Amino acid sequence: MNPQFIGLKAALVAGSTFSSQGHDPFMAYNFAVEIGGVVVGGFSEVSGLSSEINVQSYEEGGLNNFVHKFPKHTTYPNLVLSRGLVNIDLFYIWYQATSQGLIQQLNGTILLLNDRQIPKIWWTFKNAYPVKWEGPQFNASSDNVAVEKIELVHQGISKLSRFDG
Repeated sequence: MNPQFIGLKAALVAGSTFSSQGHDPFMAYNFAVEIGGVVVGGFSEVSGLSSEINVQSYEEGGLNNFVHKFPKHTTYPNLVLSRGLVNIDLFYIWYQATSQGLIQQLNGTILLLNDRQIPKIWWTFKNAYPVKWEGPQFNASSDNVAVEKIELVHQGISKLSRFDG
């Protein structure tokens, strides 16, 4: 039997045992963002943490009750990072440099923290650079924080966990 499948089965059994012990889910508001080795805080929202395996369909002659589906490649949407507008404008500077052909690809991590601010799950992305910047929307009748968004293209996401207490 393939060793990868043995490891997968062991992980599923361990996960089943772990989930039967009961635990509280992590809160989605408790996270940090690191880009290029620097924790850049103050983000109010991160979206785009997903991936999809595209498949190719193959209809085999004589088999009319199903269609074969084979994995082709994995795609990742852009990451969108939203934060309150601040005096330090590194993301806009990074975006401007990219728009002028000075592309600097950076790796980064989205860290989900527990209630003691300890990273428990993190998603790393590699070779990212900005492809869209969106400034705040102003409204004189609102007291909302001015929010900017930066959209990053990247070359994949991996997920790691730390469940040691």
